[in-house]
Amino acid sequence: MADSDLPVPDGPEWLRTGIGSSEPDRITVGGRDLPGEVMGRLTLTELAFLLVTRREPTSGQRRMVDAVLVSLADHGLTPSALAARLTYTGAPEALQGAVAAGLLGAGSVFLGPTGDTASFLADALATRGEGEVDDASLRRVAEAAVEERRRAGLRVPGLGHPVHRVLDPRVARLYELAAEEELLGPHLRLLELVAEVHEDMTGRRLPINGAGAGGAALVDAGIPPGSVRGFALIARTAGLVAQLAEEAEHPIGRSLADDVERRARYEPPA
Repeated sequence: MADSDLPVPDGPEWLRTGIGSSEPDRITVGGRDLPGEVMGRLTLTELAFLLVTRREPTSGQRRMVDAVLVSLADHGLTPSALAARLTYTGAPEALQGAVAAGLLGAGSVFLGPTGDTASFLADALATRGEGEVDDASLRRVAEAAVEERRRAGLRVPGLGHPVHRVLDPRVARLYELAAEEELLGPHLRLLELVAEVHEDMTGRRLPINGAGAGGAALVDAGIPPGSVRGFALIARTAGLVAQLAEEAEHPIGRSLADDVERRARYEPPA
């Protein structure tokens, strides 16, 4: 059936969307004509911002969001990259499956901390901040939030990194850009205080990680906390596509699988 043969929608009032629509002679995205108002005018970063927030970003917001996306795109042969490459090894005809495999592991340890940190900071400000963003108030918020996590036996999102144990090289640059664009808001400032408070309480210094700083920066730039992990996935998708392009040209997945098979020791059940 052609699009023009489809019946005119006559659904309930709740059955609606403002993201996009297609008609026989028109495609609309975010309420705008796709070829006439979007293509060639908005970048992918700007379009993602528009679709999520319903408004175009300022130049500063665009620069900040873009910097975070770039910072999260690829970090080498990480678990997500290996999952994608190994899936591609088994199903090279399904690029989309390999990309999806790489994204499915976005959780509390890898990639997910971007969204976890954003939600942690936003919740702390919402429940304890009472609208105050001076340093003294933010420190009280940090103290209460860190103490609550410690009592619950939970790690503090945004702190620590398995590789960058002293300093994550992305963090200083994100704070620098935020200051330049006047977007050094309460979430980024609170994250700095969270790191200080955590060190004071535990005697152990954990650096702010790039994923956490990226999550704080996205919220300060106007992205809703609940959508932050999605932006991290947008970023990592670009890196995974590159990983798979390299896998097609210079495959390592089969060799990795064979090496693991050779090294694994079989131990029968007791």
